Amino acid sequence: MAGIEHANGYRPQGVPGGVHPALLRAPRPDRAAIGYDLDRVLDAVFRLHAEVPRTAFTASILGTEREGNGVAIDADGLVLTIGYLMSEASAVTLLGRDGRKVEADPVAYDHETGFGMVRARAPLGVAPVPIGRSARLAESDPVIVASCGGEDHAIAANVVSIHEFAGSWEYMLDRAVYTAPMHPYWGGAALIDRRGELVGIGSLYIEHAIEGDAPAPGNMFVPIDLLEPIGPAMIRTGRAARPPRPWLGMYVGESERRLIVTGVAPNAPADQAGLQPGDVLLSLEGVAVSGLGHYYRTLWAAGPPGAKLRFTLLRDDDVLSLRVEAGDRYDYMKLPRRH
Repeated sequence: MAGIEHANGYRPQGVPGGVHPALLRAPRPDRAAIGYDLDRVLDAVFRLHAEVPRTAFTASILGTEREGNGVAIDADGLVLTIGYLMSEASAVTLLGRDGRKVEADPVAYDHETGFGMVRARAPLGVAPVPIGRSARLAESDPVIVASCGGEDHAIAANVVSIHEFAGSWEYMLDRAVYTAPMHPYWGGAALIDRRGELVGIGSLYIEHAIEGDAPAPGNMFVPIDLLEPIGPAMIRTGRAARPPRPWLGMYVGESERRLIVTGVAPNAPADQAGLQPGDVLLSLEGVAVSGLGHYYRTLWAAGPPGAKLRFTLLRDDDVLSLRVEAGDRYDYMKLPRRH
């Protein structure tokens, strides 16, 4: 799937008061058409600031200071966010729309869904947003996309498509939710349905929110239904209770129907095996791979971490065969400490 994917939902604004021009142009929620307490929902969306050690595995990729949003989902200060904001964080601060700051502890990160959790160290003083069902969403449904800041940072949007998302960083969702117009503060933003319930967490800005060649800017959301099966284990252990997938630490993009290595993480399995940016992936374990989705399904079915996987690739004019010993992504990242 074509598109530009940015991690950090906050950018320097250059606008007095810090309001992004896209927010000034975006349609606002119609209170007359809303059958729930909009202010109560918006109060539960916090700005999240995370500090990450320079030695962290993700520091060179995502930075050492990250900002986005998080949504309070229980009465004990549990805040759901997008995981790239808080993965490997050493300190987290939540800022409410009333200006109050509360320190928080990282709780969990799940790289398969992209969800992350933090827990406030002091009462947040807000009612949690009820969890809804993303399976109820359909194309054209009205939704509200909200970042911290109340109604000024909430836009009236619509679901424009629901389809697979495959990212270059060994990440895929079978049914991601896409909305438009684009919200400029997407990272960890709340996707609210017509019932006033949380049905997704903001992940990306996408140039092609609707499948096809024509640009259609929007946002991609991780559907909330993915949380229920993994949430209890995430809270208890810091990660989901599922067998780990094989991980290579390799970034792959699609160009002219080819899968091209665009980067390798230092000292990750792909790097240790000698894969290089510019390599064209031809096959994995003898299976010709076409498209990121097909490649990931082939990779994740090929064996557990520790499996030695055979790649056939094109480098310049030479066809090469390399074996990569797959790793476990969590072995390279610092999980949240248990509190």
